[in-house]
Amino acid sequence: MRGDKKTKLLAKQLFKLSLVNGEVSAAQVAGVLGYIEKIQPRQTLALLKLYHRAIAAEVAKSRALIEHAGPIGDSALKLVESAMTQKYHRAVTASAQRNDALFAGLRVRVGSDVYESTVAGQLAALAASL
Repeated sequence: MRGDKKTKLLAKQLFKLSLVNGEVSAAQVAGVLGYIEKIQPRQTLALLKLYHRAIAAEVAKSRALIEHAGPIGDSALKLVESAMTQKYHRAVTASAQRNDALFAGLRVRVGSDVYESTVAGQLAALAASL
């Protein structure tokens, strides 16, 4: 990502201003974007890209994407949601997405962390060990 040290530092500071109690606040983000629009700092595009990347990464930490092959019930979603909330010590919301490439099992993504308990993953690990 292009941007000099001052732009990166400013993006980091603006990101910190966007957090309220450790979570991204829509009102704070709107305020930061209004500030950027009003002031128009140098390298605005690079600043916005860095800021967007930081906000997107932080929001992803509060979402669990559950990939599944077969049907999955609401009780399973709630169970994964509560387990991830307990593990990360923050509110995590779960959403399901069908993935026909999986034979059976689940793949859960929270931010950059991936928890996989699928037949396809086990077969890939077995093939890699041979």
